[in-house]
Amino acid sequence: MQRQTGALAIAVAGRKAKSPTGPANLIASLTPGAVFAAGLVVASFGTRFAWLQESPLRYPWELWVIALAGGAASLAGVLDWRLHRRLGMAIGAPERRAERIALVFGGLPLFAMMAAATALRARWLLIPVVAQTVLVVVLVCYDELVFHRRRCGPEETRLHRILTLGQAAALLAWMHFCFVRPS
Repeated sequence: MQRQTGALAIAVAGRKAKSPTGPANLIASLTPGAVFAAGLVVASFGTRFAWLQESPLRYPWELWVIALAGGAASLAGVLDWRLHRRLGMAIGAPERRAERIALVFGGLPLFAMMAAATALRARWLLIPVVAQTVLVVVLVCYDELVFHRRRCGPEETRLHRILTLGQAAALLAWMHFCFVRPS
């Protein structure tokens, strides 16, 4: 008999989640994209970003990459959340703690710095943003290598790759928009 691995093995073994991934996790994963889009809507009323009220065909390529890559990442996140719910997979306390640390000390400060760099055209934030990005990469790699490497099956691994690569592409496009694109 072939040994099953990953998410399927957890479901087959009958280990129901003590606290399955709840809607708060889903909301938290979708919040950055929603806040970014809301920020663009608010910014479009200012003179510097008035071009956002024009045809989307005139938007810079960076916004299209952010929309497409961020959309793919969000979709992968929703599908991963649904997979966890369907299989009754629990996320243990150590993994939850690692994810909270990545969010509080990594993602939130990075998002705040990028928002400031966008609004203020603060090119001086480039070095802090790069340093914060390195921290985020370390925290995400820790989560993926420590908690997901052996547990995840092929479907979940594929979703994680789409999610992380989509977020990375969106971030790189946003960094290009803030720090490289002429004012």
